[in-house]
Amino acid sequence: MSSFVGVLVSDQWLQSQFTQVELRSLKSKFMAVRNQNGKVTVGDLPALMVKLKAFSDMFKEEEIRGILGESGADMNDEVDFEAFLRAYLNLQGRGTEKLGGSNHSSSFLKATTTTLLHTIIESEKASYVAHINSYLGDDPFLKQYLPLDPSTNDLFDLVKDGVLLCKLINVAVPGTIDERAINTKRVLNPWERNENHTLCLNSAKAIGCTVVNIGTQDLIEGRPHLLLGLISQIIKIQLLADLNLKKTPQLVELVDDGNDVEELMGLAPEKVLLKWMNFHLKKAGYKKPITNFSSDLKDGEAYAYLLNVLAPEHCSPATLDAKDPTHRAKLVLDHAERMDCKRYLSPKDIVEGSPNLNLAFVAQIFHQRSGLSADCKNISFAEMMTDDVLISREERCFRLWINSLGIVTYVNNLFEDVRNGWILLEVLDKVSPGSVNWKRASKPPIKMPFRKVENCNQVIGIGKQLKFSLVNVAGEDIVQGNKKLILAFLWQLMRYNMLQLLKNLRFHSQGKEMTDADILKWANNKVKRTGRTSQMESFKDKNLSNGIFFLDLLSAVEPRVVNWNLVTKGESEEEKKLNATYIISVARKLGCSIFLLPEDIMEVNQKMILTLTASIMYWSLQQPVEELETSSSPADAATTASTTSTTPDASPSASVNGEDESSLSGEISNLIIDDAASDTTVSSQVENEAPDTTTTVSSHIENDDTPIGD
Repeated sequence: MSSFVGVLVSDQWLQSQFTQVELRSLKSKFMAVRNQNGKVTVGDLPALMVKLKAFSDMFKEEEIRGILGESGADMNDEVDFEAFLRAYLNLQGRGTEKLGGSNHSSSFLKATTTTLLHTIIESEKASYVAHINSYLGDDPFLKQYLPLDPSTNDLFDLVKDGVLLCKLINVAVPGTIDERAINTKRVLNPWERNENHTLCLNSAKAIGCTVVNIGTQDLIEGRPHLLLGLISQIIKIQLLADLNLKKTPQLVELVDDGNDVEELMGLAPEKVLLKWMNFHLKKAGYKKPITNFSSDLKDGEAYAYLLNVLAPEHCSPATLDAKDPTHRAKLVLDHAERMDCKRYLSPKDIVEGSPNLNLAFVAQIFHQRSGLSADCKNISFAEMMTDDVLISREERCFRLWINSLGIVTYVNNLFEDVRNGWILLEVLDKVSPGSVNWKRASKPPIKMPFRKVENCNQVIGIGKQLKFSLVNVAGEDIVQGNKKLILAFLWQLMRYNMLQLLKNLRFHSQGKEMTDADILKWANNKVKRTGRTSQMESFKDKNLSNGIFFLDLLSAVEPRVVNWNLVTKGESEEEKKLNATYIISVARKLGCSIFLLPEDIMEVNQKMILTLTASIMYWSLQQPVEELETSSSPADAATTASTTSTTPDASPSASVNGEDESSLSGEISNLIIDDAASDTTVSSQVENEAPDTTTTVSSHIENDDTPIGD
């Protein structure tokens, strides 16, 4: 049986960054240079890159040469196709920064390590180690390993079992992971370790980290540059968590009128932090505006003014009088220490302009002493932001889902950020490649209002082509920020993506459209086959609130994943919450990329219940025969984990890295279908298979019983 195989890249996260259309186009241009010169070197890339549509209007050839040179690579070094793709992504990131003045960009969450050569900044590692020692030093399990020595590689060794990263996520956003789901013991088998890493990555997505560039194998191997990038994101999410009007309504003091408040609501957290810093610097008489956390802070003067106005009782004239920047930086840190601020950086880091560590330091100053009035007369305005609870939860879910797709723009405030239409076009292009006419789209910043309407009209037009229900909905509704219509559109978009992923996995359906009823039937059949009695009447069945059905379903698709000793009867509200919290962590541990909250299960939110069921189904249908039918002994688990680590499309890590990628469509050449569990359609191509067996469809394994992932 033949099947389409596109351009394949050995690095799975790298593959997930591009659609097949993009990969084919880039591969042809790369091969043209190689065929002409016999090989492709770093020095060949500037001329090649500057001709690409993505960069032609953004960079000059010499600029590209300079950016590539920053990695330390020799211009005569030969590069392969994957190195070319990494250079492309690095340049794409720099392009985003260049357009950068965007209020909505969140640079630290979009930063991915894609340079040709990976380097580790020791000062950043030391800072993150200090943070871990401080916040996790008393953890019952980790205290036997802490404190870590920042001068060693102990950090990279400790993260290999996944426990530390899971615990760090819970420090950043408490309650994200049910710690009962973390495998904690001194020696973990490969299956248990992989579960922890899968739980970590899916939970990192669920708090807003960008993890499309990292997989479970990277964590198992302790790859320093990727680990530090992930740890950096987690810590910064913790440090910047309160930099919004909902958490800190006193921030309204930074603006003068209602229009400015709307702008403040749409700012990325680090932009709010800059605005806060400039607000106090202006009061202190500092003349230069601070626009970044790097070069503008190198001389230490801004820090001296800021700390003097926030904590005058610790003020020392010597700080501003100091002529040597390093000495002034030391005095600044001494001042901060007297304020009980944690030290995230050294004088050298200030002088060298370390953006990550400066941002962390300013955030720590904000937390320690914001200098904002507790009784500000405008605080009442912030109360106007109190959304309906359900709207807030759905906004959170769709925002995190969009950010998990790996699009260029990072979403901070969903309702504000989608109003110009650009982000919605990016998402549409991701879930339905080729649907967007980019020649008709206007890229931010957009000054002319009618350009925003044009973008949003194209969004609505594409939605109608995809058969979304959009009666009497126009682009202007999105531009005006109509919350209910925006959520309704995004739900249809998320559901479309989910059903397309399932449809493309179900090769035996021969293109049959997947429906909600198919998902419901699959789930009920899966549980029924295990002999358990729980069933789901519909996705709004109130009996689902106790969580038992989903625990039965998770156990049905992978018996090893549920510890029934931890499951309650789900009779009281407290028991229901314990079960719901456990379900979410177990599903993520299995490999499901989900963004719902325990309350969504307890209240039986129909949309979130559907996404949970579909995610479990999606994971299940990717598993090879061995994973579906093997016994649950630890030895077998270890063998299975070892076997599946080489099959990207079948392993749990595939769900982490590829679950949200619509580029998966049509490109999976090894599909495992549980016929007994989903018997609505049966392909004529499997008529000769024995009944009640799992059928493997792959052109690559016609003479082999073992499934092989591409």
